Amino acid sequence: MGAMPTKVAANNRPTDEAPRSQTLKAVLALRGLIIDGELAPGGRVAEPLLVERFGVSRTPARAALAQLRDEGLLEALPSGGYAVSSFTERDVFDAIEIRGTLEGMAARFAAERGASPFVLEQLQNVTNELEATVAEFTATSNPSNYVRLNDQFHALLVEASQSAMVKRSLERVLSLPFAAPNAFVKSSRSGLPGAATIMAVAQEQHRSIVEAIRNREGKRAEGLAIEHSRCAWKYLRLALDGREPLDQFPGLSLIRKHHL
Repeated sequence: MGAMPTKVAANNRPTDEAPRSQTLKAVLALRGLIIDGELAPGGRVAEPLLVERFGVSRTPARAALAQLRDEGLLEALPSGGYAVSSFTERDVFDAIEIRGTLEGMAARFAAERGASPFVLEQLQNVTNELEATVAEFTATSNPSNYVRLNDQFHALLVEASQSAMVKRSLERVLSLPFAAPNAFVKSSRSGLPGAATIMAVAQEQHRSIVEAIRNREGKRAEGLAIEHSRCAWKYLRLALDGREPLDQFPGLSLIRKHHL
């Protein structure tokens, strides 16, 4: 029997659609195992694991490992292969601070360059929806609606900056599971004690950031966005000092817990 024909694109060149799809499959699956704590920090990871467990070929497996190394979730070993990374609490706080600095730049650019009326309207609409959500939030509320709206707010803030470089830099930082704005909000199944208070403060900052951007107050917008990122610090401290098991918080199994 002859070999199967190679899939070709309209220009008669072989496509790389299948390898890309397999790489994405392996990246998402392996990232999930790491963030969920199924692969412990220091645990070895090599191509055969991905090939056997996820049903991908060696080339996509190799590409997936390299991507997660670039994201910081894996470390290359001198002897070959990779090990799951671990992080100190200071690493996590540093990642959050870097995100805050970049989002501060995004807010300043949005104010100084002039965000489009359409994006400003979207920011205001999301802020209004967050207002209603936060007003009804309690320690036992499901935070999913807040998480969705907060994700929208932060995405719109980056869009308003009109900066591809800021967007690209933020994407790199946000590849770490604990650096995202919602990292510790969406992780709690029952809601962390004190979360409602932090959300109320964060919501006041949302309103002020939008106001500063609309008024073209660049430095004020930047300072507010940087301060806003510190809400994630507060959530992290609640998670680390709380009574709930750390395995309820995706990504925290990677942290070597000790007090700063």
